Amino acid sequence: MEIPYREIEPDTLTQLIEFYVLREGTDYGEVEKSLADKVQDVRRQLENGDAKVVYSELHESVNIVTRNEF
Repeated sequence: MEIPYREIEPDTLTQLIEFYVLREGTDYGEVEKSLADKVQDVRRQLENGDAKVVYSELHESVNIVTRNEF
């Protein structure tokens, strides 16, 4: 089930994005980005619809997924 990211408290959303970024361990190429930059990138993806916040009833968890994964 999709959770509109705008309905999530700002601090909670930031923590969720940070958890997602740190868990993903994504390679950003030759230049490493700061945590703040990575968080901003994910926030932009949420804003433009390229990523979504979803709740899994099966796993009782909240996650961020790409539009394609959704």
